[in-house]
Amino acid sequence: MKIEKPKGTRDFYPEDMAWQNYITDAWRRVSIRHGFEEVDGPIFEKLDLYKVKSGDGIVSELFSFRRENGSTDFALRPEFTPTLARMVADRANSLPKPIKWFTIPNLCRAERPQRGRLREFLQWNVDLLGLESELADAETILVAIDFLSELGVTPEHVRVKISHRDVVKNILITLGVPEDKILDAFNLLDRRDKMESEDFEKAAMALGLDEHRVQRFQEACRSRYRTGSLGSLCKAIGMPETDVKELQELDDKLHDLGIAEWCEYDLGIVRGLAYYTGVVYEIHESSGAERALAGGGRYDNLINLFGGPKTPAVGFGMGDVVLSNLLRDKGLIPDHIGHRPDIYVLAVSDLGAKKVLPLVADLRAKGLHARFSYKTTKNMGRLLKEAVGASSRYALILDDAPESGQLKNLDTQEQVEVRLDEVAKTLHDAV
Repeated sequence: MKIEKPKGTRDFYPEDMAWQNYITDAWRRVSIRHGFEEVDGPIFEKLDLYKVKSGDGIVSELFSFRRENGSTDFALRPEFTPTLARMVADRANSLPKPIKWFTIPNLCRAERPQRGRLREFLQWNVDLLGLESELADAETILVAIDFLSELGVTPEHVRVKISHRDVVKNILITLGVPEDKILDAFNLLDRRDKMESEDFEKAAMALGLDEHRVQRFQEACRSRYRTGSLGSLCKAIGMPETDVKELQELDDKLHDLGIAEWCEYDLGIVRGLAYYTGVVYEIHESSGAERALAGGGRYDNLINLFGGPKTPAVGFGMGDVVLSNLLRDKGLIPDHIGHRPDIYVLAVSDLGAKKVLPLVADLRAKGLHARFSYKTTKNMGRLLKEAVGASSRYALILDDAPESGQLKNLDTQEQVEVRLDEVAKTLHDAV
C-alpha cells in the first residue's frame, strides 16, 4: 500500500536536508553574532494560548486535538510569539534586560498550501524585549539584513518596507474611517496586493469612505518614500512631522547602522495581527513576485496580556519557503551545499585494498571526514568519478606501494605522493 505524505508538507532527502542545514546554520550564526541567545518551547501548546492572542477565530486555522479522556484542547504551534510571551511572563522579574532571543521552530498551519506557503515549515524568530528605544526596532532589522547580505542578497533584490500603525490609524480616522472599523481597515490594507483594484475600492467604501476619500486612501497606502524623506511623506499626507517622531528616530538609527539603503516607508504595511502596537515592517522581493520574505514589528502589550509586566518588545519571523524561492530565483544557491568529504580513499590494487579500512578508521579518529568506495572495481577513472560526485576535496589513491599513496586535490587536479602516516597532518595543514 502506497501512502502519500500529508499535503503541504515536505520530505527531506539528503540534498534537501543539506540545504535546510545551510539556511539554519546561517540563521544561528548571524543571531549569535548580534548577541541573541537561542531558546525553544514545546511543539504544541494549550489551545487557550492562541485564543488569548488572536481570539476564538484562530481555532479554524490550527491543527488542534484533545487528549483522550481529557478536557484540555491542544494545538500544534502555528507561530512562536505566544510561546515566547508565555515564557517571558513566567520569569519576567528574573530575566536580565534587554532580552535578546532567537529560535528556529518547526511550525504548522492548517491552511491551503500554495507557492511560498506550506502547512509545515521552519521559521527564524528574532525578538528583543525590554528596550523602548527605536534602537531595538533598528537592531532587529539589522539582523535580518545582515543574514540576507551574508547569503548574497543585495538592496536591489529586496526592500524592507516600514510603517507605523498609529500613523496609519490617524490617516484612516482623518479620511473618515470610524474608530470601530480601524482593524477592518488594517486587514484590508494587509490584503491589498492580493486584491483587484475594483474589489479593493468596494471594500474601502464599505468602511464608510466616499469615492474621493477612497482615492486618497489608495494614494496613501500605495506610495513609497525613501529613508531620509519623512518630511516629504508628512507633506504628502498632510500630517505634522511631530506625528512621525518615532519613525524619525528609527530613520536616524537606520542611517547610523548603515542599512538605510535597504529600507523605505510604505504606509500600506500594517501587519494584520492585532497585537502589533507601533513600528511594523516587512521584507519583500523587489519585483513583488513573492509573498513577504519576513515580517514583524512592535508588540509592547503582549507580555502583559499573558500575565507579565508591561514590557516593550519587537521582533520578526522569516520562513524558509519564500527565502528558498528567492535565493533560487536570484541564482544565489552555492554549488556545494552540505559537508564535503575531506578525503576519499580509493584502492586500485589488491594490496591497496587491504590498507583502506585501517587508514579510513585512523583518519576519522583524527577528526577528518573520510569516505571510501564500496565498489570492487579497481578502475581508477570510475573511482575518481565517484569521489568527484561526492564533492570530496581530496582523493587518496592506494596501490602496491607499502607506505605511501597518491594524494590528489580534486579542485585543482594537483597530485603528489604522500606517506600514509602523514596524510592526516597534510590535510589538516591544507585546511
